[in-house]
Amino acid sequence: MKKSVYLNSTLLTDFYELTMANGYFVRGFGDREVCFDMFFRSVPDGGGYAIMAGVEQLMDYLKNLQFDEEDIAYLRSKNCFSEDFLQYLLHFQFVCDVWAIPEGTPIFPGEPIVTVRGPVIQAQFIETMLLLLINHQSLIATKANRVCRAAQGRAVMEFGSRRAQGGDGAVLGARAAYIGGCAATACAMADRDYGIPATGTMAHSWVMMFDSEYEAFRAYAEEYPDNCTLLIDTYSVLKSGLPNAIRVFREVLEPKGYRPRGIRIDSGDLAYLSREVRRILDREGFPDCKIVVSNALDEFIIKDLLSQNAPIDSFGVGERLITSRSEPVFGGVYKLSGVVKDGELIPKLKLSENVGKMTTPGFKSVWRLFDNATNHAIADVVTLHEEVITNDEPYLLFDPEHVWKSQWVDDFHAVRLPVQIFRKGVCCYQTPDIREIQTYCKEQVSTLWDEVLRFENPHRYYVDLSKPLWDIKNDLITQARIASYPRKK
Repeated sequence: MKKSVYLNSTLLTDFYELTMANGYFVRGFGDREVCFDMFFRSVPDGGGYAIMAGVEQLMDYLKNLQFDEEDIAYLRSKNCFSEDFLQYLLHFQFVCDVWAIPEGTPIFPGEPIVTVRGPVIQAQFIETMLLLLINHQSLIATKANRVCRAAQGRAVMEFGSRRAQGGDGAVLGARAAYIGGCAATACAMADRDYGIPATGTMAHSWVMMFDSEYEAFRAYAEEYPDNCTLLIDTYSVLKSGLPNAIRVFREVLEPKGYRPRGIRIDSGDLAYLSREVRRILDREGFPDCKIVVSNALDEFIIKDLLSQNAPIDSFGVGERLITSRSEPVFGGVYKLSGVVKDGELIPKLKLSENVGKMTTPGFKSVWRLFDNATNHAIADVVTLHEEVITNDEPYLLFDPEHVWKSQWVDDFHAVRLPVQIFRKGVCCYQTPDIREIQTYCKEQVSTLWDEVLRFENPHRYYVDLSKPLWDIKNDLITQARIASYPRKK
């Protein structure tokens, strides 16, 4: 049964969200309608794509967003908020419209992955939690997908709870890792709350608790004969661990009609040891006994092991997955893109000396174009929300920064990516089962070209702007430049 992690997290927010909200309220335009977008600027680890995750927890947060008496008492104690504003918060009711790209979808820099439209106080206030939830799980889902692809179809178990940044990092990290492709988790709470298969056998301490390694293995096999995986590296993999395991397989499991599930190696030269273990297991009549390895693995180590023909059946990946140690930040940002005035949305643009920090104005949507012959994704196009990309005529793609780079595409079909998850503050989207999300993720990643999927120097997947949206953005840039020119007296 799924449980909401964020039932009482209204004040898990940056303080300036509250000071701005008070300012909007006092100035009389707290209910002015605005549009905000979340997007990110670069893919972690220099990869070619990221994986969207965290939408379910965002929905839980928004459904439970309210201020209680304790919250109001705390804010009153700060002596910087008007009493009328505090009374507004006490009767707060979320009324925004929200769109999000579904979990498990490959996503790319620059495109809006969450869009919020509604009163500025509300749309602004949810920034912190929205970013926290989507940034964290998208980071871990992206890393997990890289690790699982490196494993080339072999099972990857998420083993990272003890190294995660806090309880939420462990549980929601396990959820995100499963979306990204992991087969199981070591976290029991993730199994209880999200139905992610929990797995685990023994630690080195189990082996060391007994007078001998053989006794430890025998006791475990007697207790769990139908799921017997033994950890064989406590003392020596080849000199004691494997011989004792084989002895227990013969003396305990076979007489009862059971076969060993596997052995696990957690240290040493995993390529060499796995080859030797496989050779001996096969020779001794246990070709069906699986080899599981762990020990600070990531996608690059797994890739190297398999390139050395290591006969490994599955991987337990911990700290480097649950913390995305190689790049532990998913740089999603949340920016104002439009303000409604006199019933018309006025596009807003943030300029910067750094082109990468410039925003795209307006109320927008995202379309993905697929080649009909291969079903591979051609490009994403950010459009005005009301635009529709039809499949019955060629479409012009062009690089929004280098417009002379253009291409007409035909024989394609276009899919609008975002789905509406809240309408006037009411949840209107049913989250798929997490297994469905994982399957969907695998299917969608398979639509990307190999050049986008490679780990080193991936091909840039294009995120273009529609011509009407590009015109609006270009006009605003031109107006801003004209306004900044020195004026002659």
